[in-house]
Amino acid sequence: MTDAVGSIDMPDAQDEAPDSKKKNRKGGKRAKKGPLKRLALFYRQIIAELRKVVWPTRNQLTSYTTAVIVFVVLMIGLITLIDYGLSHAAKYVFG
Repeated sequence: MTDAVGSIDMPDAQDEAPDSKKKNRKGGKRAKKGPLKRLALFYRQIIAELRKVVWPTRNQLTSYTTAVIVFVVLMIGLITLIDYGLSHAAKYVFG
């Protein structure tokens, strides 16, 4: 018995990679740089990204902080009430 054309066992000639004759390089451009240069590049990229950030003004920061604190206080109060109610319900049911 023979395999069908294009089966997994017998690949066709056109299925082979045409660039298999190319020299494989390890690491690409990073292999040429030392670890200290890569670290310096990493920190330069961090600084460049931080310069792109739109930082809030003092008034925006104050209003955002106030909103977060109010929300947290409300959630603490809600959870406290639920906990208090469930504890009294458990005491009523279990004595």
